[in-house]
Amino acid sequence: MGEVQGDHLQSRECYVEAVRKGQKRNVDDAPAQVPPGKKGKTLEEKNTEGAKTPAKVQPAEELLNIEIIPGNPNKTTRIGSHLGEEAKKEITLCLQCNADIFAWTPQDLEGIDPQVITHHLNIDPRYKPIK
Repeated sequence: MGEVQGDHLQSRECYVEAVRKGQKRNVDDAPAQVPPGKKGKTLEEKNTEGAKTPAKVQPAEELLNIEIIPGNPNKTTRIGSHLGEEAKKEITLCLQCNADIFAWTPQDLEGIDPQVITHHLNIDPRYKPIK
């Protein structure tokens, strides 16, 4: 069994970068690397510096709505509009052939065997939940 921990700020930066994939990137935009032997900022320091909310991430291209179940406008997804016609048909057909694997409601989710993966909140168990 393994444990994965992450940095929320770094995760958001990675997501934004992935969405911008395809756009040219300026070298000055690259995050600063902490030299070996020096300590970087703590997560709390990173979260409080600048204190501005990140911009809403937008798709890199226009998206087309496709019906996963033909004739049912409530069961759709979106694919990139810059795909070739053959790729659009192939992706649409693949999604429609596998429509039974989509979870459309919470009741459709059967869950994951805890032996495969388990999620634990990284909080001190001595603190009580607050509503």
